[in-house]
Amino acid sequence: MLKLKAMRGRYRWRQLHSIKELRTNPNSYPSKKTLTQRRHNDKPRPVGDSDIKQWNMVISYYMRNSQLDSALHFFNLMPRRSSVSYNAMISGYLMNGRFDLARNLFDEMPERDLVSWNVMISGCVRNNNVAAARELFEEMPERDVVSWNAMLSGYAQNGCIDEARKIFDRMPCKNSISWNALLATYVQNGRMEEACRLFESKLDWDLVSWNCLMGGFVKKKMLVDARRVFDRIPFRDKISWNTIITGYAQNGEIEEARRLFNESPVRDVFTWTAMVSGFVQNGLVDEARETFEQMPQKNAVSWNAMIAGYVQCKRMDMARKLFDKMPFRDITTWNTMITGYAQSGEIAHARDFFDRMPRRDPVSWAAMIAGYAQSGYSEEALRLFVDMKRDGERLNRSSFACALSTCAHIAALELGMQLHGRLVKAGYESGSFVGNALLLMYCKCGGIEEACSAFEEIMEKDIVSWNTMIAGYARHGFGKEALKIFESMKAAGVKPNDTTMVGVLSACSHAGLVDRGMEYFYSMNQDYGITANSRHYTCMVDLLGRAGRLDEAQKLIRNMPFEPDAATWGALLGASRIHGNTKLAEMAAELIFEVEPENAGMYVLLSNLYAASGRWADVSKMRLKMRDTGVKKVPGCSWLEVQNKIHTFSVGDSCHPDRDKIYAYLEELDLKMKREGYVSSIKLILHDVDEEEKEHMLKYHSEKLAVAYGILSIPAGRPIRVMKNLRVCEDCHNAIKYISKIVGRLIILRDSNRFHHFREGSCSCGDYW
Repeated sequence: MLKLKAMRGRYRWRQLHSIKELRTNPNSYPSKKTLTQRRHNDKPRPVGDSDIKQWNMVISYYMRNSQLDSALHFFNLMPRRSSVSYNAMISGYLMNGRFDLARNLFDEMPERDLVSWNVMISGCVRNNNVAAARELFEEMPERDVVSWNAMLSGYAQNGCIDEARKIFDRMPCKNSISWNALLATYVQNGRMEEACRLFESKLDWDLVSWNCLMGGFVKKKMLVDARRVFDRIPFRDKISWNTIITGYAQNGEIEEARRLFNESPVRDVFTWTAMVSGFVQNGLVDEARETFEQMPQKNAVSWNAMIAGYVQCKRMDMARKLFDKMPFRDITTWNTMITGYAQSGEIAHARDFFDRMPRRDPVSWAAMIAGYAQSGYSEEALRLFVDMKRDGERLNRSSFACALSTCAHIAALELGMQLHGRLVKAGYESGSFVGNALLLMYCKCGGIEEACSAFEEIMEKDIVSWNTMIAGYARHGFGKEALKIFESMKAAGVKPNDTTMVGVLSACSHAGLVDRGMEYFYSMNQDYGITANSRHYTCMVDLLGRAGRLDEAQKLIRNMPFEPDAATWGALLGASRIHGNTKLAEMAAELIFEVEPENAGMYVLLSNLYAASGRWADVSKMRLKMRDTGVKKVPGCSWLEVQNKIHTFSVGDSCHPDRDKIYAYLEELDLKMKREGYVSSIKLILHDVDEEEKEHMLKYHSEKLAVAYGILSIPAGRPIRVMKNLRVCEDCHNAIKYISKIVGRLIILRDSNRFHHFREGSCSCGDYW
């Protein structure tokens, strides 16, 4: 035996030495005895099979090392090729993702064997070209079980489950791979009934199949069925125990998980980690730590699960201590800490970890971008997104979604449109995750037409897609279009939820469709099983109040099945201000102050009503009350985007570099507006000063400054989009109508309540806002 091993070792050494010599000097081997004609009898010596084998080994070596050109060079030098030579080349091309070269060589083969066909079919499957695989499969002169299994796997991997079953049923001979492949296909696609029927049709399943079926039930949260399979397994291994323990732990049945953990005859690091993760997911972080400390050995997953537990509980101090103790950190550890600090509002700590990371992945960037966006650092978020692209990092769906959400927050439409172009190139625009973020960005930035186009491009619209489009049309004042989308949603078989109905009722409110709104409100429980909540009632109070039906609005509030909140009373207060009902407004305001004494917006609304009625003493009382309760009015500001830069204005702004040009243009516009019949609404000024001073104070409101700068800076033919953090005042709304007519421009203004599209002297809201 030892002699035989020694002989094999010497042969293997000679083999490897020959390969090395041939790689370094292709002319050195095969020898002249093999490659040239001998003078003896003037006849060539045939190339032997052992020589071809050496060439084939070299080709395989180069293919494994992705040196395709070198492999092809030696393949072309071969004095004679066998089917194995061709198969080595084809397999190598497929291994390196060059399906085109593999197929060309396959078509050129003078003679194909069964291996050639199977290799090519498997390559088609790996390239997700199941149609080409099926075409080759049908052309095969003969098939074996490998051929059938390749086609079965191809259909399974591409989600063609029924086709996979047809192939399975046609198979003349099945092996364990065939049965397991079909079972795994059913399980992975959640078709557990068919998986069970297949399982019961055969008796001699191996342990892998039992675990696969049980894992499918766990994934579907069907723990009773999973436990039934677990109890029937003839022999359980660690995977069996880990699967059932994880199933119970992840679905809130932590005590049963603990009991099984204690019963488990064998525990590995995955068993222990399953319990740690289970405690974490059930909010039992101290029990998780106790189990973690008892672990005989830990891996990166164990440490990360424990750190994630502290992060979820906002105990960043403990997470940091564990991070510092961790003997081996992977990229998940760093990402978890960044996410934890960002979600806790400690953005400086998050950035410190981000900067110190030894290596980053798209998740790292997305976590940091989201952290900046959620903490209100919108410009930093977008700057980081640009840095991510500059560093050559692949932009993933989460990065795009975070950047688009940031653009939506600050209404950076131009940058959002540039991101749209990038995500189209990346192939992400048709998915609902990024598609919904894109849709929301356009809706919030005033690009309702672009939003509609983005909505149409989403291949598989989910409930969020429909709701976003309905709410977008509603906020822009296009109530009828919103209701058309709602009807299309129902026709598509998507069931409305409570958010859908908030959008529908809001659309009716903004468009003054009182009867339609009442019909939807009183039928949504019967038609869609949706019970009205406080948001629905608030929409209805707003709907009735705006229409001047204040008595009905009060009656609706009295009949609510729960106590009205500040938003509901705020809707009544807003309607009372519109219709000048001071008494009702005072009553609503007092109830709001009881619930939210620091709600500055309600103080301002009531003060506006007092000022409009000339009750200056009451205006002063409101100011004193705000001072005594420590409430501060949020300063009004407006902004717009010009050439990827955000320009912000406040009332009477004196900081903008083009201040003089803006003010001069406003004076010019003021004269033109007055010639057209514009009169300042001086009753809105909350100060008891003379009329000339009031008119001067109105002239330089932030939205007028922004609109004027937009006209001066944005080329003709393009809309001017201005955003304001508060509700647009009545005078500015009236003035911008005149401005849109004078300059012949579309002006889109987003305030805290809705969008206003000003065109040719009228507004899309119909003065109903």
